[in-house]
Parts: sequence; structure tokens; C-alpha cells
Amino acid sequence: MPFLNIQFYNFRNLKNDKIDLLSREVYFVGENGQGKSNILESLYYCAYGNSFRTHLDSEIITHGQKEFSIKALYQDSQESTKSINVYFQNGKKRIEKNGKNIHDRKELINTMPCILFCHDDMDFVTGEPGRKRFFIDQSLSLYDVYYIDIIRKYRQVLKSRNMILKDNKYEMLDVYDMQLAQSGIEIQKKRKASIFKFNEIFTKLYFDITGIDNVRIVYEPSWKEIEDGVSKRIPHEEEIINTLKQKREIDKIMNTTMSGPHRDKIKFVKDGMLFVPVASTGQRRLIALLLRISQAVFFSQITKEKPILLMDDVMLELDPDKRQRLTSMLPDYDQLFCTFLPGEPYERYKHSTTKIINVKDGYWSE
Repeated sequence: MPFLNIQFYNFRNLKNDKIDLLSREVYFVGENGQGKSNILESLYYCAYGNSFRTHLDSEIITHGQKEFSIKALYQDSQESTKSINVYFQNGKKRIEKNGKNIHDRKELINTMPCILFCHDDMDFVTGEPGRKRFFIDQSLSLYDVYYIDIIRKYRQVLKSRNMILKDNKYEMLDVYDMQLAQSGIEIQKKRKASIFKFNEIFTKLYFDITGIDNVRIVYEPSWKEIEDGVSKRIPHEEEIINTLKQKREIDKIMNTTMSGPHRDKIKFVKDGMLFVPVASTGQRRLIALLLRISQAVFFSQITKEKPILLMDDVMLELDPDKRQRLTSMLPDYDQLFCTFLPGEPYERYKHSTTKIINVKDGYWSE
């Protein structure tokens, strides 16, 4: 389902009002700060209804203006032309899909499935636990609307439980413990299953590009698994409720819920030992890139669909040999949008049909 074109109005200081995207590969070339990433941001915004650079829509408006809009035309699997329109006016956002208002961003899921590669992906390797959980949750949310509902329900219950802990009103704890356990079990099951599948992809990719074997992702749930003979299992609802009761006193002291999927940990290990602390900067960057490739492969395996890849200046720190190996490992895609600096050897990667668009001062030209 490729993008055909995208139109702008007051979006991030982009000056032209339309850009044609009807090509399997489009490279945006220009110096830093000229607007390349802004174009990728607009594509991402149409795919998910928000930005990957800010949580405040007001920051996206061209300086001195009060509103912005984006309109993207794309082709569905039957090769019919469809549209996504985004309007931000008077501090409110409205999104239309094929002329009809959507009331929940999850309605955009699988419309234009984009996998984004950007510098902030390093957070998934070296950042706080919440950023690593976010990556796994995002991978699941790309195709599983039910998971989005479960995560939202869990967060709502967690917020309510934390409020009564802060207010020292403990009468409802039994009710919230049951609800937290019900939603939390589903999250834990899906995270565990997804990371198992991820390792089948990620470990092989890392070996193929570096020759280093047994680098894998380890999932450490806050609600510990139960020894069951020779294996471990996810605890039952009653066991989790008992765990929450046992931890109530410390929850009351801390005024917050100290256990649950919101405190799960995700680590990278080699041969059972933590890998990131001893990895070089290049190895960490490579892990981040391969996580995104794994995410794209994972999505394709589950949905049997091809994603759109958005790559924002992510190969700068790799040597030429690793760059070429990395590009050869990209999964099949509907479209690939990349940003490059003028001095980069992007000519090595392009094909005869690749569209090269030069970007300067918010303007672009082929």
C-alpha cells in the first residue's frame, strides 16, 4: 500500500505544498536542518496520527502560523486510491480516513504500516526500561488492535490504583488488584511470545552481519514466572493477586504500584552475560538498527504484508561494509524512504527506479 503523494500546509516550515512519492524507493538528500526529517515525520504522522519527534502538535506548526494540515494519497491492495487527511486547528486535531472522521488512532493501524529507523532508537538499547518496553509494545501494536486495548486498560487501572495508594484510600485495592492481574497476564503472555519470535530473527541477523553468535533479548517480567517441573510458566491470576497482596505494604509506603508489566525489564545478553555494558558504540548502534529490521521482518511474518520503511540518517556511524550488508538484509517492503547527507555514498544503494529528491531550506526538487 504505497504512498502516492503528500500535501502540506504550515507543516514544520516545509515550503512546497506537494511532493510526489510514486516510487518504490525515494532518497531525500540535503544538509542537516533543511527539512529531510520533516518529510519523514509527515509520512509517519499520516500512518499513526502522531509525531515521532514531539508529543505536542503545536510544535509542528510552521513558525508564526496557528494551524497545519497534511493530506496523503495512497494505494490499497486493490490498487484503488485512498486518502488520509490530518487537520490541526484551534488546538484540536481531526483525522479523516477516506473522507470519514476517525475517533481513535488505532483505526489507522495497518492502513500504512511504517517502520521508523531514527537516532532515538538507541534508547531501545541503552535507555531506561520504559523505552525498551515501548519498543516491544509498539511491535505488537503494529498488527494487534486487541493488544492496544489491553495496554490502555492496564494503564487506566494502574493509574486508578496509584491514585488510591497516594490518597491512602485502600478499600478498592482488591478490585483493582483483580483488574490489574487480568490485564497484566495478557500483556505478559504477548510480550513473552513476541520476544521469543524476535530472538529467532534478531540473533541470526546479528550473527550474519558481525559473526558474533548468541546475542539475544531476554525478557524479565516483574511478576516472576513459576517453576513448573523442568520449565517455567506465567503465573495464574490468583497467584498474581496474592503477589500484589504480599507487596501492598511497600506499595503503601511508596504510594505507587511496585510490581507489574509496567516494571518489566528487557536486556541484551551474549552467552548468558549482559552484552550492552561491554559492547562498543558501533555494536550498540547496530543492535538498534537490527531491532528495527527484526521489527519489520516480525510484522511481515505475522501479517503477510510488506511494511513501508522510513530511515532517517541512521547509517552514518556504520562503516561502508556494514552499510552494504545492512541494506542487503532489509526485508521486502512496499516503499523505502531514506534521508542522506550530500557526501554519503547513497549512489551505491540506489536502483534505476530510485527517486532522488534534493532538500534545501524547506524546498525540494528532483
